Amino acid sequence: QVQLLESGGGLVQPGGSLRLSCAASGTIFSINGMGWYRQAPGKQRELVATISAGGRTNYADSVKGRFTISRDNAKNTVDLQMNSLKPEDTAVYYCNMGVKTSIWYEYSYWGQGTQVTVSS
Repeated sequence: QVQLLESGGGLVQPGGSLRLSCAASGTIFSINGMGWYRQAPGKQRELVATISAGGRTNYADSVKGRFTISRDNAKNTVDLQMNSLKPEDTAVYYCNMGVKTSIWYEYSYWGQGTQVTVSS
């Protein structure tokens, strides 16, 4: 069994910064892709940023230049540094990881979500 634990959400003023972290624990052989997604009230969950096992990153157009995703393979963690936050960034943020629990099997796991609110 694998669990993802997120931290770092909260309330921040427009223009401020937050850093989200997500740590995986449990039976982990290796981790392929990692990513952050978000869901605002009344909207579908959307991709924010992803990072491959090799470090290739991909960002939603709405966050390019403001958010940075990074990973620590030794610690099985993925972080999202969010700068220049806007009210439209308000959402519940979820981390996702493609975890191989053995050499044969990979599963997609989600964190429980952490609230980010950008408001003055």
